[in-house]
Amino acid sequence: MTMYDEYDALIKNNTWDLVPRPRDATILRSMWIFRHKMNSDGSFERYKDRLVGDWKIQQVGIDYGETFSPLVKPATIRTVLTLALSKPWSIHQLDVKNVFLHVDLYETVYMYQPIGFRDPTHPDYVCKLRKSLYGLKQAPRT
Repeated sequence: MTMYDEYDALIKNNTWDLVPRPRDATILRSMWIFRHKMNSDGSFERYKDRLVGDWKIQQVGIDYGETFSPLVKPATIRTVLTLALSKPWSIHQLDVKNVFLHVDLYETVYMYQPIGFRDPTHPDYVCKLRKSLYGLKQAPRT
């Protein structure tokens, strides 16, 4: 997935609206994260990039509320796998691409336009996030 594919996914999912910069609002920076995705044998599979929000300036109670993320305990996974092995159940893995982009945000979060993808007609506008992004404090909760 290239930066253009990632950006297209963000736009296609209506991740944000471009709005004039509000006064007295915290505006998060965004950044592109690049890494190599490896196969299970350690060989190179592909390049991976993702637009993330910079959570460092978010303040609890102002920019977000809860950050708790519900998790499945390992004992639960072992129990389900044991049941599946003892019965004729099949097991499947699910991997959702851009998982945070499918969840609506309830807080009002503003972010600068992504580097390299600034709207030429509104270069001073900011993104009012409609969907969650990786890197936000509230992202795991969503």
